Amino acid sequence: MYDQHASSGHKPDPHGDHNHRKHEHSAGETPPASGHSGHDHQEDGHASHGGHGHHSPEMFRRRFWVALILTIPVLLYSHHIQSWFRFSPPPFAGSEHLPAVLGIIIFFYGGSVFLRGAAAELGKKEPGMMTLIALAISVAFGYSLAVTLGVPGEAVYWELATLVTIMLLGHWVEMAAVQRAGAALQELAKLLPDLAQRIVDGEVEEVPVGLLEVGDVVLVRPGGQVPSDGQVMEGESEVDESMLTGESRPIAKGPDDTVIAGTVNGAGSLRVRVEKTGAATTLAGIMRLVEQAQSSRTRTQALADRAAYWLVLVAITAATVTALAWSAAGAESTFILERVVTVLIIACPHALGLAIPLVIAIATSLSAQNGLLVRDRLALEAARNINCVVFDKTGTLTRGEQALKEVFAVEPFSEEQVLSYAAAAEADSEHMIARGLLQAVKERGLNPPSASDFLALAGRGVHARVEEKDVYVGGPHILDYLEREARQTLREEVERAEQAGQSALYVIVDDEVIGLFIMTDVVRAESYEAVQALQGQGIEVMMLTGDSAGVAASVAEELGIRQYFAGVLPDEKADYVARLQDQGYRVAMVGDGVNDAPALARADVGVAIGAGTDIAVESAGIILVRNDPRDIARLVQLSHATYRKMVQNLVWAVGYNIVAIPLAAGILAPVGFILPMAVGAVVMSASTIIVALNAQLLRKLDLQTLPAK
Repeated sequence: MYDQHASSGHKPDPHGDHNHRKHEHSAGETPPASGHSGHDHQEDGHASHGGHGHHSPEMFRRRFWVALILTIPVLLYSHHIQSWFRFSPPPFAGSEHLPAVLGIIIFFYGGSVFLRGAAAELGKKEPGMMTLIALAISVAFGYSLAVTLGVPGEAVYWELATLVTIMLLGHWVEMAAVQRAGAALQELAKLLPDLAQRIVDGEVEEVPVGLLEVGDVVLVRPGGQVPSDGQVMEGESEVDESMLTGESRPIAKGPDDTVIAGTVNGAGSLRVRVEKTGAATTLAGIMRLVEQAQSSRTRTQALADRAAYWLVLVAITAATVTALAWSAAGAESTFILERVVTVLIIACPHALGLAIPLVIAIATSLSAQNGLLVRDRLALEAARNINCVVFDKTGTLTRGEQALKEVFAVEPFSEEQVLSYAAAAEADSEHMIARGLLQAVKERGLNPPSASDFLALAGRGVHARVEEKDVYVGGPHILDYLEREARQTLREEVERAEQAGQSALYVIVDDEVIGLFIMTDVVRAESYEAVQALQGQGIEVMMLTGDSAGVAASVAEELGIRQYFAGVLPDEKADYVARLQDQGYRVAMVGDGVNDAPALARADVGVAIGAGTDIAVESAGIILVRNDPRDIARLVQLSHATYRKMVQNLVWAVGYNIVAIPLAAGILAPVGFILPMAVGAVVMSASTIIVALNAQLLRKLDLQTLPAK
């Protein structure tokens, strides 16, 4: 029924009043006011494993090159290398001590990072890969130093030097990969311009973006960036929002339209009233969500953490058993030391520690670039298992907007006259039907007359005075209210419209029914593809709506949805989700994040669609920036691809140890094969690089192409 007092569809600003923020920003409150301020982001998940959360690729790069330069003379003047390759470098005074001197420098300069990392791990009682590396290089260094000071044996400074150098190289490559994965935040921060063109008393002044306040009016010139979230006051243009939403086509903007900070203006000039600044902007919210997602944990990460912990214990145990076994076999101390160090190095769970965090970091940044904001990584992980997607109808599968479908006029009146009278009466209404009607009249080029004495008739319609005539617009109840009858042909059209879930409104002028018009909720063009894509993935698609059974049936039939629930109140939606879960479904609930909050929280995966400039939807694990239900299929695709990369990395990171540790211990020594310590370090570093490169392949995933059916 047409109720003039129904909600106009406007939502309260979730941010409310907020203090004006300048360039400074606290942890989690991003971005900085200036796009070039940068954001020093480290991938927290990995930092906790690697023990070098405060280190940077530059630091590892610098130490690697210094260690490499020092390692070359260590190798040249080591008698092991000389005897193997049958050469003799030119001697000089003290050259016999060169490997020891440079080896000590390499240990303290290049190896100190691993020693500090080990101290941090042991301080937290969480021994990990840094502990193993530190133990290995410390054993090699201590043994070599003891030999230098007179203890019988052969120093292995050349292996110590190559070991530290290779480990620094592996960490440099790894940290560079992690930093690249987290670069989404820095790229987002760069979207904001440094300066804004603020209009004061008709004059344009250039001010830092951080000085803008709510209510300011800014000029956005052609090709310029929007400095803050706001509403267009004057001008028309097209705005490129692809950097935030993934939408490739520029979006037309005109008066009263909303624009988002960081987006790029097209050929037109816009005057924009600032509505949000600082941490309240959409861009800041997106950065917050990306950062939260990259630092949150997944079940797979917990499994990897546990595996890494046990691998440390296995490595120490294997090294101990190796030492005891070779001692019992009468091996030389140098050989035993080399086997022990090689086992400790090759068993380092570095690749394991990198396997999951790097994949997640890339997945969350990739999703953000495509308008899929991950608040909770558990939701992203769970999306691959869903077998049922429940869509809210209004605003999700449909636009939540009313469009004119048909007009019927009673002679001698024309369709244009019926629409003009109706539009004049509805001009002061904020109801969605009124807005749809006025838009249709505008598109037809009609010029409705002015109206006065507007009055809303609750549950019936509206009344206004138009050209000295009493004009009423409303549903069937308006006829009862006025005690009037409509022609049989009009009543049949109303009955047909109601059965199809459409709204039929009579137009009455001076007690005479002159015609009616039919409005219908507009189904999103993207909804057809979304339903087909999900069904093609073997996922059951259902619809949940508070509308009548007729409306629900009409939309469901149009979209090919086999099961729907109609007449459901907002507080009942969560119960319907629970019932589906009881039937064995793993449910993803898709709604607007406001009325659907309980259902979003109850679902296995809660997805808020159309979040646009309101991304603070606490009840949803996934937030879709653009109003495109096809993104649900893309979300499932991303979840599957992310999980595959996690599994591949875990299998490699754990699996290679099954072969490598026995080789490092010398199991093939009886047949003449001994894995050198330096080769063991190369194998360990190579496994880390393989995991990093495999994770990077996730970037090739094309989320703009819907999954194949």
